[in-house]
Amino acid sequence: MSPVEIGALSVVAIVAMVYLGIYIPIALGLVSFVSIWIISGKSILAFNFLKIAVSDGVTEYAFATIPLFTLMGLLVSRAGLGSDIYEVLNRVFRKITGGIGMATVGANAVFAAVTGSSIASASVFTRLAVPEMRKLNYNKRFAVGVVAGSSVLGMIIPPSAMLIIYAFVSEQSVGHMFLAGIVPGLILTAAYIAWIFIAGRVKPSYLGKDLDMVKETPMSLYEVLDKTVPITLLIGIVLGGIYTGKLTPVEAGAAGALAAFLIAVVRRKIDLRGLWDTALETGHITAAILFLIAMASLYSRMLGYAGLPNELNALLQAYDLGFVEVMIIYVVLMLFLGTILDTASIILIVVPLFLTLVESMGMSLVWFGIVTVIGAEIGLLTPPLGISCFVIKSSLNDPTISLKDVFFGAFPFAVIMLLVLILLINFPILSIGILG
Repeated sequence: MSPVEIGALSVVAIVAMVYLGIYIPIALGLVSFVSIWIISGKSILAFNFLKIAVSDGVTEYAFATIPLFTLMGLLVSRAGLGSDIYEVLNRVFRKITGGIGMATVGANAVFAAVTGSSIASASVFTRLAVPEMRKLNYNKRFAVGVVAGSSVLGMIIPPSAMLIIYAFVSEQSVGHMFLAGIVPGLILTAAYIAWIFIAGRVKPSYLGKDLDMVKETPMSLYEVLDKTVPITLLIGIVLGGIYTGKLTPVEAGAAGALAAFLIAVVRRKIDLRGLWDTALETGHITAAILFLIAMASLYSRMLGYAGLPNELNALLQAYDLGFVEVMIIYVVLMLFLGTILDTASIILIVVPLFLTLVESMGMSLVWFGIVTVIGAEIGLLTPPLGISCFVIKSSLNDPTISLKDVFFGAFPFAVIMLLVLILLINFPILSIGILG
């Protein structure tokens, strides 16, 4: 077989192994190592590729953002800032039909801006919002759907682990990826809120029957400030520092982690035991992500060695496909893979194949990263994998809500994501305009 054929078979093998449940980095590393060995006929070359990939995966300065933002996110969760912003927004939207759903979307967006995790958002707001909505007679599918839909904001609004992983794969600036995610994240947030508002006017039964309004009394100014200032401060430190150029992403992560720790201490939400547990969890998550990145580096090098990206580029050019056709193929591929693979797997497997083609078309790789992450994130809401939906189901203490209800509830939000994705593809300025 030719190197290109071996490279193509390796991609199929990796997808199959991941789908069968094999740990993603193991699948990437094992198949890539064996493929290089077969192509070259030399085991020493495969070991050299592995050595370089591992070295790159642990020595890059930019990767220090991973433990720092992970630590910040865990400390934010311990400090209870997610429930705080949810309470405040509940008061803001309490007199609007569907207001609690809007509050859930808004709180998830803010929570995403300091944690960067869809799974954390899904877990936190399932416990906060779903019981509250059910108590107020909201439709069970809407209740879980709005949590599932808004949880994906954690992977789009920076800081985001997926944006960091894409930045590595495409050799783009982490800071640029973070900035490019702000406007698309806000657009998606606004689209979700608009959908809930319109649905509440046009088809109230979608939200539920005989809805009760949130009955909490208005907060005092002191309560509002106590619950909003800390998280606003964190967002200002992290995103404000990066946007103004005062802080690099690594420095912003360090400053944000320190600020989150101080907030948790002042609120008496953490002790020495809690700090130790948080540090251990940060270490576990960081090690897993860096292992993933190292094996992804080996995979990318294997693809380049096999010549597969250039072959794919030549094949598509031979059919004289334009920008629209290429993007349709790419989005359909992302949507299909999203039904069987998680977001990180999709980014690591597919992006290296298309980078050369996108560059040859003169398109921004930063914009392409936003398109990629949103396209892959749709998979979090679609069966059979739908990780966010599974997290929500496992976090629920309500036997009347099935996994089928979660998927059906999430479907309208997946459609909205697809519409926003089409908008961003047609108007790249919405992603990269903030970069100046």
